[in-house]
Amino acid sequence: MTKNIDLAIVGAGPHALTVTTHLLQKRQSIRGRFWVFDPSGMWMSRWKQQFAAFEIPHLRSPAVHHPDPNAFALRKFAEPRPHELFAPYDLPGTQLFADFCQDVIRVWQLQNQVIPLGVRSIEPLPDRVRSRFRLCLQDGQEVIAQRVVLATGSAKQQIPDWVKNIPTYPSDRLCHSQTIDLRKLQLAGQRVLIVGGGLTSGHLALGAIARGAKVHLLLRRQLAEKLFDAEPGWLGPKYLKDFFAESNWQRRFEMIQQARNGGSMTPAIATQLRRQMRSGNIRIDENCQIVKAQWLGESWHIQCSDGSQHECDYIWLSTGTKFDVTTEPLLKNILAAYPIPIVKGLPVLDTCLRWPGCELFIMGGLAALQVGPTARNLSGARMACEKIVPAIVKPSVAFSPTVMSVQAS
Repeated sequence: MTKNIDLAIVGAGPHALTVTTHLLQKRQSIRGRFWVFDPSGMWMSRWKQQFAAFEIPHLRSPAVHHPDPNAFALRKFAEPRPHELFAPYDLPGTQLFADFCQDVIRVWQLQNQVIPLGVRSIEPLPDRVRSRFRLCLQDGQEVIAQRVVLATGSAKQQIPDWVKNIPTYPSDRLCHSQTIDLRKLQLAGQRVLIVGGGLTSGHLALGAIARGAKVHLLLRRQLAEKLFDAEPGWLGPKYLKDFFAESNWQRRFEMIQQARNGGSMTPAIATQLRRQMRSGNIRIDENCQIVKAQWLGESWHIQCSDGSQHECDYIWLSTGTKFDVTTEPLLKNILAAYPIPIVKGLPVLDTCLRWPGCELFIMGGLAALQVGPTARNLSGARMACEKIVPAIVKPSVAFSPTVMSVQAS
């Protein structure tokens, strides 16, 4: 039998938890009328796994950014554990943040809210009166939902072109950072080449060194040091005022790119890497890219753009992820039924982060054109809620897309 529900939330990470608590804060009566879907059956499962796999000691976001509607809730929770807030901006320790999120789940009575099934497809149903969706689940069941919030992350791994030219190689010898778990690796005496200059590459480098490896870090630009992914001015009107006043979507995309400006490391991680450099445990080459890699049976032979050649045992791609709505399987049917402008992979949503023409809302990096450069971050989850929640709790309020100029993507 097909179930009918008011709201389906796809994903159970920080963004999904944030929108759930904010919805309940505004309208308690929505409890029992929404379902949350995630294959793990648990809140924050992937987040916890990734932080543990990279052995990340603390978050990059200050203590005011978290899933609870009360901005000061984490500081209050941390009062007995002040040593777990790290300088310079009270950055929460990983365990502190995980414990706090468990407390948020307890306080808002969300312990049994996540249904342990992935969503295979979202199909809009033809209905002249109201928009509805058929969600096909992992086990073959179907659910009909009046509204959907997509909060899955939806980012695709960025793989450099030179990787595609390698005929065959062992999958554990060249892999993307998202598949690496430091806790499972034996690296004593191994040579690890890490491609990328973001914070993840810094954590992986330190983790590999701690396991006895010699690390070679390859950056296509200079090593950039920043406390945050984007300047703090992007969290408020200082920069966002001009961003929202910009009437050209292409220009907005460029503003997002400039604000994030590729990967960067925190000063603390960069300092640790320099210390390891002096100890001879890591080599850092800037303004250098791989042009060819050959698997020789036991090790890699690497040729770089500056003419240098190197040998290593492992290649780790810390080359980040990309958001592209046209490659998101869950949005395939939505895109076919409701074609909308797309700029460099990002959909042009309405002011409520709703897909024009239907009641599907998007959080995370895919909503960057409407939220700004921090859309994928914890702060972006809160900013997204300010747009989505009013449209869900007061569905009669109509929010139309801003009329703006669009250039070809």
